[in-house]
Amino acid sequence: MEAIAKVIDLINEWFGRLLAPLIAVIALVVLYDIGLRFFSGRPSDWAFDITKMLFGAHFMLLAAYGLRHHAHVEVDVIKRLLSRRKQAVLEILGYLIFFVPFIYLLLSHGWSFFMRSFSRGETTYGMVAIPVYPVKAVIVIAAVAILLQAIAVVIRAILELRREETP
Repeated sequence: MEAIAKVIDLINEWFGRLLAPLIAVIALVVLYDIGLRFFSGRPSDWAFDITKMLFGAHFMLLAAYGLRHHAHVEVDVIKRLLSRRKQAVLEILGYLIFFVPFIYLLLSHGWSFFMRSFSRGETTYGMVAIPVYPVKAVIVIAAVAILLQAIAVVIRAILELRREETP
C-alpha cells in the first residue's frame, strides 16, 4: 500500500513541478497586454480571456500538488493534541464524510459541464473565439489528481493505524 501512495505522490509531484512555471506564462501575457495598452491605447482582443483561462487552469491543476505538500488550510487546533492513532482515525473520517461527497460532485458535475461545452463547441465571446471546453476539462483532470492524492493520504492514515496496532 505504501508503494501505491508513493507512486501517487510521485505523479502529483511531477505534475505540480511541470505546471508551476505556467504562472510565468500568465505573467508574460499580462505584461504583453499592459504594454499594448500603454503603447497603442488599446488592449488585445484575446489576452484577458487567455489570462483568466490559464490562471483558472493553474489554480485547479496545482490543487493536488498543494494537498500533497499540506498547503491547504487545515484547522488542526484539536487534531494536534490527539495521539497519532486518533489523528489517523480523524483523517480517515474527515475524508469519508467531507471529501467523498465533494469529489463525487466535482467529478460528476465537472464532467457534464465539460461535455456540454464540448458538444456545443463553446467559445469565448468577442472578436477572437477561443475554445472554452479545454479549460472546462481541467476541472475533471484536477478532480482526478486530487482524488488520487486523497487516496494516498488515506493509505498513509491506514498504515499509521496498522503501525499503532503492532507492538
